[in-house]
Amino acid sequence: MKTELIATATFGLEAVVRRQIEALGYDIIKTEDGKVTFAGDEEAIVKANLWLRSADRVLLKMAEFKATTFEELFQQTNTIYWERLIPLDGRFTVTCSTVKSKLHHPPSIQSIAKKAIVERMKLAYGFERFKETGADYTVKVTILKDRVTLTVDTTGPGLHKRGYRVSDVEAPIKETLAAALIELSFWNRDRVLIDPCCGSGTIPIEAALIAANIAPGLNRKFVSEDWGYIPKDIWKKARREAFDAIIPADEVKGRIIARDIDSRAVKAARENAAEAGVEEYLEIARGDIARFDGNGLQNNAVIVTNLPYGVRIGSDAEISKIYNALKGLCKSHPAWSVFAITSDKEMEAAMGRKANRRRKLYNGNIETTYYQFHGVKP
Repeated sequence: MKTELIATATFGLEAVVRRQIEALGYDIIKTEDGKVTFAGDEEAIVKANLWLRSADRVLLKMAEFKATTFEELFQQTNTIYWERLIPLDGRFTVTCSTVKSKLHHPPSIQSIAKKAIVERMKLAYGFERFKETGADYTVKVTILKDRVTLTVDTTGPGLHKRGYRVSDVEAPIKETLAAALIELSFWNRDRVLIDPCCGSGTIPIEAALIAANIAPGLNRKFVSEDWGYIPKDIWKKARREAFDAIIPADEVKGRIIARDIDSRAVKAARENAAEAGVEEYLEIARGDIARFDGNGLQNNAVIVTNLPYGVRIGSDAEISKIYNALKGLCKSHPAWSVFAITSDKEMEAAMGRKANRRRKLYNGNIETTYYQFHGVKP
């Protein structure tokens, strides 16, 4: 059944998520701050969860309407065919966010919305009580300037939960953000990608998933798999097609090089890469960026890295050493490009040049800048 779906996204990544949805073949309805609405059916729910690399989650849109009173909220919510989605034993919760609206008390909004859904289901099923022992359904009430959007989460734990992070270091970058950084760079699977400050390996692992054409959600489960709304055969078919689409390591021309000066980080990166099933696509080793000369690599290599900052930040001398090393690599390899995310506002001064592009992004709650220093065309 054709419906509207919403892919939520970290602020600043909406355009990336939009392109990923379009690549799956679905029509975009609208793009707003933090979300992209698109048209799709049950298969679209499955494929979006399996394949979207930079979205946070996929929501099934149930309705949108204006409400300035609790009575309007109740009546409009009560008219929706909830019984078509939530079965008799469905276990559902209601969450809420409200901004610049007359209805501004989240607990009351949640209570009214849940009551409206329960009353609707009582009428539809002819029961007064529900066991709620079945699958989970999270209904979200979002109110912006008195405009109510009702959605149901199809994902469960966020899409950044790929399932491969078995080892960690301080302040790892989110997998969804790492995938977006790669997509915003010049890199493709035929080029060399280098992360000289790889930490637990998130950026190179996400690059390897892209190079191998591995669906990022292939090895995890989603809450909507337990729904009767989506036939099991659709999930099986989509996963089978995803497995068949994987590109073997010996068919990938480029190289993905991961280095870190911290031996604990290197160990974590190797363990995570093995869990993700992409160790064959990566070259992970301990290394000091100051000693990395890049000789013998392609003349159009791409550096994509999450520089130390926030709780990961080292001493001023260590940060300065990293900047000097990047500056030196750009000088000795003028066709190389550097893409670096950091909260440091002085990176351009340290690099001795203006970035070709800057993009404000959020890594968790930390405001960062994605600096893009383009190399000369070889």
